[in-house]
Amino acid sequence: MSTDAADLQIGPHDDEPHDESLAARLNWLRAAVLGANDGIVSTAGLVVGVAGATTDHRAILVAGVAGLVAGAISMAAGEYVSVSTQRDSEQALLAKERRELAEEPEEELAELADLYVQKGLSQDLAMQVAEQLTEHDALGAHAEAELGIDPDELTNPWHAAWASMLAFTVGALLPLLTIGLSPADVRLWVTGFSVVVALALTGWASARLGQSPAGRAVVRNVGGGVIAMVVTYGIGALVGGL
Repeated sequence: MSTDAADLQIGPHDDEPHDESLAARLNWLRAAVLGANDGIVSTAGLVVGVAGATTDHRAILVAGVAGLVAGAISMAAGEYVSVSTQRDSEQALLAKERRELAEEPEEELAELADLYVQKGLSQDLAMQVAEQLTEHDALGAHAEAELGIDPDELTNPWHAAWASMLAFTVGALLPLLTIGLSPADVRLWVTGFSVVVALALTGWASARLGQSPAGRAVVRNVGGGVIAMVVTYGIGALVGGL
């Protein structure tokens, strides 16, 4: 049944809240999921590999703790450098846009209108929209239309770094505690099972938060973790037998 546009109530869709920018949400999600997955897989691969080479409980725990600390710091540093580079690029683009708006306001207005024409608006309507948006927030309008950047929601390198380090640590604790607390005769099986469950949960959670199909995310996570553990255990057993 068709609805007259004049009767529609303007506002966000009930099922799509807009209390946080999508870019910021995806940045947090990417850092957290990457950190958790890396913590689970890398630490599980490390302790399982060492367990394949030796039954020394202390050696396994030392390797696991060292891997957790080194991995958490590495993830935080990597996220900070990566996101800082992205933020520097965004700030440089915004500075360029500010300069152009100050020096060539008419050309920038025409450019903004043309962008809306390319999106399907008529030339007259596109110019009206461009003029109104420029009066309201010239930089914000140009940054969104030209660059896909929200000047008020730039990526934060510290947020990404802390989120990644915390997620890595939480993920790494699972295989470390599992293999450290389980009886020697079943610790590899218990660790493998717990890692598979954890990776399935992180895959499902990332899919749900990102509103994407859960099945493929779960298969990717679990498959990668299983391959890592099998390979590292084989290498550990091979080296330990020399």
